[in-house]
Amino acid sequence: MMINAENTQPLKKKTKALCFFVAEKSEEPFGLPKIDAKLLAAVKQSAKETKGKRGSIHIIHTHGLIPAEKIILAGLGHIHKITHETVRVSSGNVAKKIRDLGMGEFSIVLPDKFPIKVDSAASAIVEGVSLSQYSFDKYKKEKTPALQNISILVSDQAKISHHVSKARTVSESVNFARSIANLPPNECAPAHMAGFAKSLAAKNKLKCAVLSKNELRQKGFGGITAVGQGSKNEPKMIILEYNGKKDEAPTVLVGKAVTFDTGGISIKPAEKMDEMKFDKCGGCTVLGVMKAVSELKLPVNVIGIIPSVENMPGGESYRPGDIIKMYGGSTAEIHNTDAEGRLILSDALSYGVKTYKPKAILDFATLTGACIVALGANVAGLVSNNNGIVSKVKKSSDRTGEEVWQLPLNDDYMDMIKSDNADIKNVGTGRAAGAITAAAFLANAVGTVPWAHFDIAGTAWIQTGSKEKSYNPKGATGFGVRLVVDYLS
Repeated sequence: MMINAENTQPLKKKTKALCFFVAEKSEEPFGLPKIDAKLLAAVKQSAKETKGKRGSIHIIHTHGLIPAEKIILAGLGHIHKITHETVRVSSGNVAKKIRDLGMGEFSIVLPDKFPIKVDSAASAIVEGVSLSQYSFDKYKKEKTPALQNISILVSDQAKISHHVSKARTVSESVNFARSIANLPPNECAPAHMAGFAKSLAAKNKLKCAVLSKNELRQKGFGGITAVGQGSKNEPKMIILEYNGKKDEAPTVLVGKAVTFDTGGISIKPAEKMDEMKFDKCGGCTVLGVMKAVSELKLPVNVIGIIPSVENMPGGESYRPGDIIKMYGGSTAEIHNTDAEGRLILSDALSYGVKTYKPKAILDFATLTGACIVALGANVAGLVSNNNGIVSKVKKSSDRTGEEVWQLPLNDDYMDMIKSDNADIKNVGTGRAAGAITAAAFLANAVGTVPWAHFDIAGTAWIQTGSKEKSYNPKGATGFGVRLVVDYLS
């Protein structure tokens, strides 16, 4: 699918469908040029009927009065509430409608006078269209039809083309992350994750290293080793390096990649256990970011670390009551083997801090059901020890529509993970504040290094309670890729 900016005048564009955005209670779509009186009357009547409500779509047949076969009006809602996200969602709605109608292409008008900046609006259009067209049909005989070409009609192609190109690259990286996250567990064990990373590194000139089971044990990665020892699929730790700027400390990204999570000895209920293939989404987010950063050639240094395991019950599985020594030197008492993510993340975070001395470290994990209870399925939990990072993350969140909400972390929460028999335990005292006590466990691994933890348990895939968005089809969402690329940019 190609998406490009063009200088072509709307009334001269030969296209299956010509789309105009329209605000609520307006009969005049944005960028509508002077057209035939009959067609103008039809457009105004349609705008009046749909009232420009957010998400509304109305199709008008042109009957050969202009080169476009159809005009589409896409509602954006109240003019003072139009954001990057409303444009993104509306563009996705239009793209899905065009596909459903069996048309392979369309054009969308983006005038200079628009409620938000034209360059960022163009980026939102690209994201909405590209992400809405993703379909995980790898194992289906019948494939989902794809759009072939989308044109964004603007007055200054040179000014907008860069933003369109960047948004296209980022969207492709999101879909790359989705495609791995959606894979079934029999086709995506830790070794497969390592293979995807190596292929990405070879294509995009990244440095890549993969630590094996024996290396992990020898180097003292007690958390990763313990969680992965119950499975015949051996654990791996994947390290990707991108160097875009000399003599600058890197940003380290850590992503949880449990390729399947049964819960181990503390086994999960059978209902929806199939969804535990999505427990690798944090690692997939890191892969997506590394792809985007390298292809965009951003002037930053980024390290991606992905601890990958399969958490299975078996004769060699770790047990409740075990005490293990983490890479950072702390001992951890195991109270629940289904609280495995924090163990592998802790090892990876400690390694990232010690080895790379980063200016910041960010981790992504489908970590706790407690975060979904607290925030629902549309907002990721954010825990941090640094207000500067939080401020930047929130601005990126606003621009990308990937919502986060900061949760507190103080000494009371740190006390809740103290153990009677070891330095810390892998679950908090009681059921209270489960998402925060999980983050408290991770805080032990980063010390004073500026750090942000994203609990994406609710946002990583579309599940019960998720708010439907046109650009997030069923399955993995690739949450975090767009946000982090914006943050790094």
